[in-house]
Formats: sequence, C-alpha cells, structure tokens
Amino acid sequence: MVTDETKHHTEAQEAGQVDEESLAEATPVVDDGQDAEEREQLEQELETVRDQLMRIAAEFENYKKRMEREQAKTARYAGENILRELLPTVDNLERAMEQGADGNADLTGKLNGLLEGVGLTHKGLLAMLERFGVQPIESVGQAFNPGEQDALVMETSSEVPANHVLREFAKGYRFKDRMLRHAQVVVSSGPGA
Repeated sequence: MVTDETKHHTEAQEAGQVDEESLAEATPVVDDGQDAEEREQLEQELETVRDQLMRIAAEFENYKKRMEREQAKTARYAGENILRELLPTVDNLERAMEQGADGNADLTGKLNGLLEGVGLTHKGLLAMLERFGVQPIESVGQAFNPGEQDALVMETSSEVPANHVLREFAKGYRFKDRMLRHAQVVVSSGPGA
C-alpha cells in the first residue's frame, strides 16, 4: 500500500527535487498483512530505482560539464574560419608591397604592379566577406537613409537632388540581416543659392 509520504516522494522525483536524504526517507510503508517476501521484493525494487536515479544524475552532470566545455571551446575559436580566410589577403598585400619595393623596375611599372596587386587583394577580400554573409551597401546617388548611413557633411550640388548621397567617406556593410557598419556619407543639400 502506498502512503502519502511515498506519493509525495514520487512527485518530488518527477519534479527533479531528489537528494540522498529524501531517497532514504522514502522507504515504502507496507501493511502488516504483507509477508516478508513482498517487503523484501519492494526494498530490492526501491534499491534498484535509487541506483538508476543516481546513475542518471551522474550521467546528466557529466553531460552538462561536457556541453559547457564544448561551448567554451566553440566561443574561443569562433573567428577561426574568418581569420583563416583573411590570411591569403595578407599574403597578397605582402606581395604587393614587395612589388612596390623592387628596385629594378621603373617607377611607372612599380606603381602599376602595386595598384594591380592591391586591386586583386581588394577583390579577394570582398569575395571572402561575401562568403561569410557580409554585403556592401550602395549609397552614392541613393536617398539618404539614417538607418544605413551617417551624414558627416552636407554640400550643395546641382547634379544630385537634395537629401541624396553625394559621395562616401566609408562604405557601409550589412552582416546577414543586421547592420555591421553604417556608411559615412556626404549628403547633397541641392543646388546652391
């Protein structure tokens, strides 16, 4: 026969509020009419359940610790892929600097080689950023949008309508669905007076 105490203990187990002491207190109370064999069987079942519960609790604790270690490792090395992708860009910039420092070429050849190398590096860097979900925001000629652009200065212009972007100081970028950086722009105030 199950008593209120045993029922309360079972409810506590289901709610996850079990410790060693409450397990010890939860020994089922049986009527005097039950024989010793039934009592021994119930005590064995209780011991089996206690053992299973302790094993499950230990397994859960180990799982929790393992997950915490994996999360810490993931957070620590989260930027590894991006950094690995940046390394070829560093290599290209170093090659471009070597080209510019080469004393055997004439000045025009050096500058052309340097500009070509920097242009290729720029293209490669933009392609790498795009692979990671970074998209540039086109601003020049567009209506000024304070959600995407920061106006640094206003200038008169007969060619660009008022409240439209005349030029950029720094390009804006979006990362997936978020603004990564606002564009820094010059906004037209329209034709001068």
